[in-house]
Amino acid sequence: MELRLLSQEELTPALFAVFDRFQKVEQCWRKIDGRWVIRDIAFLEQWGEADHRELCGFLRNTLLTGGAVWGLFSAEGLKGFCAVEKELLGSKKQYADLSQLYISADQRGKGYGRLLFQKAAETGRRFGAEKLYISAHSSVESQAFYKNLGCVEAKEYDAHHVKREPCDCQLEYAL
Repeated sequence: MELRLLSQEELTPALFAVFDRFQKVEQCWRKIDGRWVIRDIAFLEQWGEADHRELCGFLRNTLLTGGAVWGLFSAEGLKGFCAVEKELLGSKKQYADLSQLYISADQRGKGYGRLLFQKAAETGRRFGAEKLYISAHSSVESQAFYKNLGCVEAKEYDAHHVKREPCDCQLEYAL
């Protein structure tokens, strides 16, 4: 696998030709009356062409605003990526926003998510942040991934993220 920064020119829907964003979700975390509980919430996550186009727009914006997008490549093509925004969040500008982190379904459980997370943390430090901010999917599996890396519930929630994805769990990671 090769890990490298992506360029604007690479950010086309064709980049995702062999990337499989499949996830069968059966349970999710929800905060109810101030307590985190697991609820049976089942659905499938699967990206299509429209999702790829929208994602390319988000990632291009990350680069245009000075952020970084890392790609993880096999001989077949893109198998993972993460994006860290340059503009810091929080009342003290303490957070670098880890806006994207995905591993293709065929490559999960091999340590590549941890590798991309470490690159995101290095990038956040380079941007001057004290912590990463992660608005993360609430599925039990996604939350276990982030908790195993040492992420905890964010002390300060970002209103934009909460509004955009109200069911996400708002996390932070000390750099």
